Amino acid sequence: MNRGDSTAKAAGIVTLVVAALLGSAYVLGRSLVPDQQPQRHSTGITSNADAPNSADQPSGGEPTAAPSASGSTGPTEAGQDGSGRDAGGDKLFGAHATTGSSRLALTFDDGPDPQYTPQVLALLREFDVRATFCVVGENAQNHPDLIQAIVNDGHTLCNHSWQHDVGLGARSADAIRSDLLRTNEAIRAAVPDAPIVWYRQPGGAWTYPVVSVASQLGMTPLHWSVDPSDWDLPGAGKITATVVTQAEPGSVVLLHDAGGNRQGTVDALRRILPDLTARFELEALPTDPT
Repeated sequence: MNRGDSTAKAAGIVTLVVAALLGSAYVLGRSLVPDQQPQRHSTGITSNADAPNSADQPSGGEPTAAPSASGSTGPTEAGQDGSGRDAGGDKLFGAHATTGSSRLALTFDDGPDPQYTPQVLALLREFDVRATFCVVGENAQNHPDLIQAIVNDGHTLCNHSWQHDVGLGARSADAIRSDLLRTNEAIRAAVPDAPIVWYRQPGGAWTYPVVSVASQLGMTPLHWSVDPSDWDLPGAGKITATVVTQAEPGSVVLLHDAGGNRQGTVDALRRILPDLTARFELEALPTDPT
């Protein structure tokens, strides 16, 4: 072998050794680095597939047993049965939560009541304000004179179910229809010609069936946007503060003239009316909402 061949052979051996060493270093380096998964780019939007499942919650200013309004989304009310209600407006099924105009509407639920309804009517008369009364069928039947007084003063009537049945929306369509018709019949026994074009579901526990049946009977579902939780007897001061601070153009204010001790509501109303009449135009909801 000549000298040139020896040099070439030596160079080849060196090349093989260097390649082997580099390969070993690469393998060793990979073994020292923990496995990593590629990161997903977050857009800040969670799809339904990624979101955790949760049970449907009720929307809605009176008690709900199962299933609250544009405007104030925070207020909740636990009604006479102690259950709670969200007035956030997530499950209204098309129920109206505002007047649709710059006017503000006061609404009174659960009456008529022989002790408190006359006081409410007197205050509204004093300030020349028209309101909407969501009446319970059996109360209308027991106090037809108060239904007549409500209509005679120019207020609007609203069907509020026969017996304030929070769970009515979960019943069959036939049961819902029977309840609402029975309530309308009690109202019309007192005021045969008075229009009844609004329906408010107790507890704001709206469901598709109750909205559908009410609509079939010519009644528009009515929710609210301001709820001072006067059912919970917070006192006239708190009721007043909630209403005057949360009221805005188009608000539908939920108050009660029956269903318990409502003297706090009556006392608050005397403070509320001067403030609201100075800032807004108040209206009884129209008898032709369409």
